[in-house]
Amino acid sequence: MLYHFLYPLHNSFSVFNVFRYITVRSIGGAVTAFLLMLFLGPWFIRKLKQHQIGQVVRDDGPETHLAKQGVPTMGGVLILAAITMSTLLWAKLTNPLVWLLLFVIIFFGFIGGIDDFQKISKKTSAGLSARGKLFLQVFGASVVGLFVLLHPGYDGLLSVPFLKDINPDLSWFYVVFAIIVIVGSSNAVNLTDGLDGLAVGPTIISASVYLVFSYLAGHAILAEYLQIPYVQGAGELAVFCGAMVGACLGFLWFNAYPAQIFMGDVGSLALGGSLGGVAIIIKQEILLAIVGGVFVMEALSVIIQVGYFKLSKGKRVFLMAPFHHHFEKKGWCEPKIVVRFWIVSIILGLVAVATLKLR
Repeated sequence: MLYHFLYPLHNSFSVFNVFRYITVRSIGGAVTAFLLMLFLGPWFIRKLKQHQIGQVVRDDGPETHLAKQGVPTMGGVLILAAITMSTLLWAKLTNPLVWLLLFVIIFFGFIGGIDDFQKISKKTSAGLSARGKLFLQVFGASVVGLFVLLHPGYDGLLSVPFLKDINPDLSWFYVVFAIIVIVGSSNAVNLTDGLDGLAVGPTIISASVYLVFSYLAGHAILAEYLQIPYVQGAGELAVFCGAMVGACLGFLWFNAYPAQIFMGDVGSLALGGSLGGVAIIIKQEILLAIVGGVFVMEALSVIIQVGYFKLSKGKRVFLMAPFHHHFEKKGWCEPKIVVRFWIVSIILGLVAVATLKLR
């Protein structure tokens, strides 16, 4: 909005020329989202408490989590609002890729909102059925996959990190691949959201990395130099990623141990789906497995635990899944687990950035 209203004034006042730069608008989106979270956070927490919208703790979870019972949840509503408003304020709104990402974050937030509402209203940790949630997620992800495949300039080729000459063509199977990436990312972030600040930290790092890649993918000269796929208009997604970074930093202000608010499924499903959406749109799909390695690890721990439990008739690989609960059972304190997972995420983020030159 600011771009459309203020940039045309650059002919009369040169200072407004700054609005043409994606870097400036990405920073503006990040700062705006952060300030929105910081100023609206206390008011939002009070409203959640007034309406008794609190966390429902699972019965089979660690005993230490009983203290989290009743802590305001659905903070993801505020995160999504901050990201959406900041993106609308700073991005170029004639870009269809921006609207596609806004669709993803709102639609997946809607799925999470239904899930959270059912948990709160029924006073149980079981919300929307797994089948119903998966159906809606697949529908939302298929919209992105079809849009990308049918959009001019796109194809079914994959970009493989570290290997510049290997680009397998999935053709129409790319839609299925996109569904797997987006739905998998959405659920992986959701599984990671179990400790104060655990999910939001790696999300900030992942969004920051994709901010850089979005900018580069949308710059024809830099994309050719770095030998990454050039995607016309992808630079504007850096504004969205910047807003995500700012909103998540603002949320972390209140979500840091001991948490005053939780994001709920409305936040985790939407943020995960958005990361998957960005990865698909800028053709850096496999990179998500690197930068989002913490999310992958958490998801795999659940798959391994459930699979081994069924095959071995009751035996377990981990003391408890997802993976962060395993360390809780071993006696690690919550802040130590969270910070160490952040450290791993930072290292993985650096490795992801290194793929730009190691090709």
